[in-house]
Amino acid sequence: MPDLRTPYLTVDLIIEMEGGVVLIERRNPPPGWALPGGFVDYGESLEQAAVREAKEETSLGVELVRQFHAYSDPRRDARQHNVTVVFIARPAGGTLKGRDDARRAAVFRRENLPPLAFDHGEILGDYFGGRYP
Repeated sequence: MPDLRTPYLTVDLIIEMEGGVVLIERRNPPPGWALPGGFVDYGESLEQAAVREAKEETSLGVELVRQFHAYSDPRRDARQHNVTVVFIARPAGGTLKGRDDARRAAVFRRENLPPLAFDHGEILGDYFGGRYP
């Protein structure tokens, strides 16, 4: 009998701001800093989920610039198999402040990134390295 489980679908955002990117300090395990993002709700598009998660976690309205890349390694999240679609975005209103699952939110540049949760170091390495233009 085949395994009928399926991975969970998530979105993450690389919000370009003030010459860096917005990260959130996670309130829940696993600890560390991460890209804003979360689970896609049933009946919600990837784009709707990305805009909603940005607002919930950073207080920012965002304009999605483009879809960046999907990450699907089953080991990317120790809690369960999550597949994420990453979007590049820019602020479109609001004031940066951590909310919901985020203790705080801040802008970081490539040279001062904090320890990152999940595979977000790999994602930002691909982004800063121009791997997926």
